[in-house]
Parts: sequence; C-alpha cells; structure tokens
Amino acid sequence: MNPEPPSPDQVLGHLDADGVIAMPTDTLPALAARPEAASQLWQLKGRRLDKPLILMGAAADQFWPTLHIMPHAAWQQAIDHWPGALTLVVPHSGQLARWLNPAQPTSLGLRVPDHGATRALLRRSGPLATTSANPSGQPALLEPGAIAKAFPQVMLAGPFPWGAPSGQASTVVAWRSGRWVTIRAGAIQTTDWPS
Repeated sequence: MNPEPPSPDQVLGHLDADGVIAMPTDTLPALAARPEAASQLWQLKGRRLDKPLILMGAAADQFWPTLHIMPHAAWQQAIDHWPGALTLVVPHSGQLARWLNPAQPTSLGLRVPDHGATRALLRRSGPLATTSANPSGQPALLEPGAIAKAFPQVMLAGPFPWGAPSGQASTVVAWRSGRWVTIRAGAIQTTDWPS
C-alpha cells in the first residue's frame, strides 16, 4: 500500500525551506532541491563536488530566461529530444553554474524529463538542481520505499505509484567548438547527428 503523498503545495513549501525532495522521471528517480540549496544533494549522496548536478526544468523555454542566454540555432536538433532522456551541457558561467558545478563553473547540464507529474511540479517550482536518487557509487534506487529508507529526511513527491522508470541514464552531450559531443551514451542515440 502506498503512503498518502504530500500535496503539491507541501512539496513546494519543503523546497522553499531548502528541503530536498525525491521525484520520478522517465529515466531514474531524482533527488531535487532549489539551486541555491544544491549543496545538500552532494552531502546526502556522499558525492564528490567535481561531479556536477543537473538543472531540470519543465520545458526548454523555462531555462533561457533563468540562465539569461539565448540558445544557438544549432542546438535545436538536441532540444527537439525534449522532453526526454537527453542532458545538454551548455556554456554558462553564472551563479547557477557555481551552485551546480562548483569544481568547473563554466558549464551547466540541462534536462527536461518525459514525466507528466514531474513536469507539472517543475512548472510551478521553476528549474531544480537534481541528481539520481542513490548513495554515490551505489546502484540507482528505483522505488519510493527504497529511497525513503536510504534518505529519510527527503520528501517523496507524488502521486503514487510512480510507475516504472526506464532504469537507463540519460544521454549526455556537451556543446564544444560549435557541435554536440557525446559525453555519456544513454537512451537517446546521437551517432547520426552532424558533426
């Protein structure tokens, strides 16, 4: 039997109090926090600071005003895979990069998950700092109960049940020298992208 989920307002209140939530995505469940509270995510996971976090949003057009950047026309091929299992690493040197990528604050990873309930939450919350819901170096936790046991201080966002994630991490591509370079292979194939 699934627990009664907190209301969306309770989840937003928890985030506003610098709390951490766990939420489903199309790939792996995520831990999430307001970007200014992102340091908690490394602490909870026991993750090294040289492993950056991802900024997750509800839609591509939610990112650009937040980042104060205009996407290159050449980014469109990648953006067309959103919502979906694709993380774009774009040049950025603002405060968000310092919070989410402190070891090398010159870029930022962005993703729009293909999960309706989570995108609805992100529409209300704005983009959140995220990472997979597991202790660093351990297998991904896929079930809310396992996440609650590993991270009892984290609020689980509903509705329940979450549904089965793919279990496969997102493809990660970085914009370098005018083209996308694949950093991590995943669910989205990039081999036919022009170089």
